[in-house]
Amino acid sequence: MINELDLVVLLNDNDNYGLKSGDVGTIVHCYKDRKGFEVEFVTADGKTIDVLTLTETEIRPFAQSEILHTRELKQLAV
Repeated sequence: MINELDLVVLLNDNDNYGLKSGDVGTIVHCYKDRKGFEVEFVTADGKTIDVLTLTETEIRPFAQSEILHTRELKQLAV
């Protein structure tokens, strides 16, 4: 079960925000049906990229045995 403040992994690229499959976000809100979630994605220095509304089919729980990986975030048009 996914709960608020859990880390989750994005399952698909999201070109609108420069996010890639495998990026890690934090659950900041769980909807009552437990099928929708608000997920915040941040840079290493704590700047929010965006908070997206995602479904349980677009994310998965982060496993403690996984390793984090870094990459440069492509600049987005403002």
